Amino acid sequence: MSSLSAIPGPSSPGGSPLPAKPLGVLALAFLILFIDGYDLFTLGTVGPALLRHGAWGGEITAGTLGMLGSVTGIGMILGSAAAGRAGDRFGLRLPLVTALALISVSMLLSALAPGLPVFIGARVLTGLGVGALAPLVGAFVTARAPRRRRTLYIAVAMAALGLGGAASAYLGRALLPETDFRWMFAPGVLPLLLVPFLLRFLPQQEPPAANASRSTDPAYRSRALLDKDRRRVTVLLWVASFMSIALIYSTSNWLPSVMLKAGYDLNSALEFSTAFTVGASVGTTALSLLADRGHLRVVTLGGFLLAACALLALSTPQPRPVLLLLSALAGVGSLGTQSLVVGCMAASYPPQLIGTGMGFGLAVGRFGAIVGPSYLAAVTTWVASPKAGFYAFTVPAVFGAVAVASLPRTRAPERTRVPLATAPDPRSPVTD
Repeated sequence: MSSLSAIPGPSSPGGSPLPAKPLGVLALAFLILFIDGYDLFTLGTVGPALLRHGAWGGEITAGTLGMLGSVTGIGMILGSAAAGRAGDRFGLRLPLVTALALISVSMLLSALAPGLPVFIGARVLTGLGVGALAPLVGAFVTARAPRRRRTLYIAVAMAALGLGGAASAYLGRALLPETDFRWMFAPGVLPLLLVPFLLRFLPQQEPPAANASRSTDPAYRSRALLDKDRRRVTVLLWVASFMSIALIYSTSNWLPSVMLKAGYDLNSALEFSTAFTVGASVGTTALSLLADRGHLRVVTLGGFLLAACALLALSTPQPRPVLLLLSALAGVGSLGTQSLVVGCMAASYPPQLIGTGMGFGLAVGRFGAIVGPSYLAAVTTWVASPKAGFYAFTVPAVFGAVAVASLPRTRAPERTRVPLATAPDPRSPVTD
């Protein structure tokens, strides 16, 4: 039985639940992560216009764009780690409002930046806010979702990241290059409009019980992830998170290029990329529904294996309808599996550790966003075979599958919220 059943929902200061319906919470989480995705992907959208920007003294180069992406990524890693600990220590209300305010300020700074130094600082702050929101919103959705629909709710909320990125791309196509690229960052101020809803749905942090003082210590929470009873589960989840995000970023950045190198024409490559994205959206819903029937571990394992098989099959000549289907399945197995990994994190720890567990798990996973594209670039450069890229895609998928398959299968139930020091030590995050 999953520990998610023990997670209490938001309550008023007096202890009674707030009248926040699960679908309302999901809609709010979706909006937050939609804006989160927009903020994250806008730098890539404005990249060409930024290179042509002459008002900053002609100091923008391709290397500058890479540096801006790197500082944003570093901010995301730090934000994810810090947010999980803050959510467990202070409750979700203060960290979520702080992260939304931080993103709004940073995007406003980006829109008004008079020069590159201010713009760099704004991107660091954006990374911190974007990285913080994923584990916080994940914990928010987990706490309020119906018990039998938690993985589905997480998947729907996480899907908003990609949709926000798509919105950034479409807006950029409409406005650029005629409009100053900095205006693209102005919509990032909109998260401030969601703050009143968060204050409505989320309670103030309740004071800790006297016998739970150790559990409120952030250092103790961090160490608890790697204590002797949780170490195996935590490390395996970190590996799965790293591999899933490496798979996402390597396929999203390199799949069209690898297909072109294999002999497909440009139109076909773009068509397959579309099938990849659409397949992920539809297939992830189906996987989440199955996972919520008590098969989270098996479905997550199957998602990694599905990605490996589909990407490997794309390297061989197939009829066009079959290739489109394989591309869609590859999208399900890569993009879709990430939300399942997040679901495994939510089910892996007692309630007091869910935020910290998600935060550190996603922080480790963010390194995959840096390693994945570089790994594919190296393989396609060093290996002449047109199939090398497809083979390279399967490596993180297989390692992710091995990590999930190695997770313990059974655990003791947890029905009550108890101090961390005395909470049952789960030896498995999920049931089969």
